[in-house]
Amino acid sequence: MKAAPVIRALSQRPDVRQTLIHTGQHYDPALSGIFFAQLNLPDPDVNLDVGSGSHAWQTAEVMRRLEPVVLERKPDTVLVYGDVNSTVAASLVCSKLSIRLAHVEAGLRSFDRTMPEEINRIVTDQLSHMLFTPSEDADINLEHEGIPPERIFRVGNVMIDSLIRLLPAASQCSRNGLPERYALVTLHRPANVDDSASLRRILTSLLEVNDALEVIFPAHPRTRLRIERFGIDTGKLHLVEPLPYIEFLSLQSHATVVITDSGGIQEETTYLGVPCLTLRSNTERPVTVTLGTNVLIGQDLGRLSSELEIILDGKAKKGSIPPLWDGNSGKRIAEILHA
Repeated sequence: MKAAPVIRALSQRPDVRQTLIHTGQHYDPALSGIFFAQLNLPDPDVNLDVGSGSHAWQTAEVMRRLEPVVLERKPDTVLVYGDVNSTVAASLVCSKLSIRLAHVEAGLRSFDRTMPEEINRIVTDQLSHMLFTPSEDADINLEHEGIPPERIFRVGNVMIDSLIRLLPAASQCSRNGLPERYALVTLHRPANVDDSASLRRILTSLLEVNDALEVIFPAHPRTRLRIERFGIDTGKLHLVEPLPYIEFLSLQSHATVVITDSGGIQEETTYLGVPCLTLRSNTERPVTVTLGTNVLIGQDLGRLSSELEIILDGKAKKGSIPPLWDGNSGKRIAEILHA
């Protein structure tokens, strides 16, 4: 979703040759191909087919398989996206081979180093030559970390590019069988789903939500596995399989409220104007709180109930769309790369 707008913008420039590398870190066979099709992405030129594993194993395996590809293809610039293990792995490879590195979605900070993604963000930004940021707070973070201002480019949010482009298709999705009002839930972060007591407490709270508002829960494979392993009764919660992007966007845009621990969904709900309750005590996307519709719930699940009451009473937080979240971020990145 982050790469598609940049790939599309660069493809309009005949003197630019692109190589698309799929590391295989996210490889769900039911969804990977669908996402490529819905985003109109070309087939990957290279698939490293890494798969799942521990953070150390996955990072090392991406590095091991990526290095010969980079040596063979000799790119002028390598673009990396977001904060996953593939991002930091590619950054380390490029740094050791003295290849120019550009980081899309740079500068985001939760200031919580217990999150593996935070380490990935910090390391990648320190190694990058060009840092494309989505918002002002990201610029400030990078400057505080000693990144020279001439390497920082605020371009807006590439995720929103994809959302804007696919929103018309999402509006055409059938809503047959859906209630008029519902809560949409996603959970996948280890702090929420890997501990039995924590996951049980969250699901108990969601069952209480379900008494007031039907809960639709596209369950991440990691989360579903933990629910089964811990023997947790999900009662009347409407658990469904993970959804392709367009179908999920349709659900999200019509939701009464979204309850999540996902960073990207905090951004999407802010653009859509949908209330978002985030089951985290911090966020690397504070603009979704200061300007957007996002409210951090943390571990205070009693607050989940009180915030839901506010939303159901029609008094939900009114947000605004952050500057440069206008669907043109990919074009800005292409222009800067081509300058």
